[in-house]
Amino acid sequence: MIVDSHCHFHLLKRPESADEALREAQRAGVDYFLNVSVAFEETPNLLAFSERHAAVFTSVGVHPCGSGEDPAAEQLARQANHPGVVAIGETGLDYGDGPGDYGWQKERFRRHIAAARLAGLPIIVHSRMAPADTLRLLQDERADEVGGVIHCFVEDLATARGFLELGFYLSLSGILTFRAADALRETAAALPMDRLLVETDCPYLAPVPHRGQENRPAWVSTVVDKLAEIRSLSSAAVAQQTAENFFACFPRAGESVRSAPF
Repeated sequence: MIVDSHCHFHLLKRPESADEALREAQRAGVDYFLNVSVAFEETPNLLAFSERHAAVFTSVGVHPCGSGEDPAAEQLARQANHPGVVAIGETGLDYGDGPGDYGWQKERFRRHIAAARLAGLPIIVHSRMAPADTLRLLQDERADEVGGVIHCFVEDLATARGFLELGFYLSLSGILTFRAADALRETAAALPMDRLLVETDCPYLAPVPHRGQENRPAWVSTVVDKLAEIRSLSSAAVAQQTAENFFACFPRAGESVRSAPF
């Protein structure tokens, strides 16, 4: 079993290609998907996609850099009251624009953690160039009470341990295959296998040998293969372990497939 723990079907260049990309991934052996929200306004479309495709779970949230509607925690929690929604997010901190005042991002992040607590759901955390502040805010807001995943994890082992101590899972993306990612591969070799997920972040971060193309959920198998190589395990073993980890991280998803033959 293979699970793409973080993708954005709705952000493909041609919206009508979402169904096509899903079929392509299923033919490639990918069984389940978490289609992650980046804007509150897109929630109805994400829910409709999940309703059409039982293998696709979704989330409710606003990206740290999102510029649309900025809902209150109670609004997010209400939208999450749908069987297809398994998480709040993606949320977090993104310092990619360089030095500045990111207080508004921190406040948005806090609201998402509050929403996760209200909804009884884990959070999907986006952290770009902000590892220390992300960890500190998660600690301050008692995010260990809801748990979740650090998506597209790229930090060092010391930072990883901080997130793991809070009970979070770490998701590895196509960056693991990049030529310049030796440090990440060294970290991945030392991380506990029972706390790792794999993802594409489709349509972004296409893995080698697909660099420069629009990423596809089918290519999550490339991340599985690279992690298997790093850990000297079979791809089947890595796929199975990361799938089990996904359903442990997102219990509502696990409830809907509890009869799956792990």
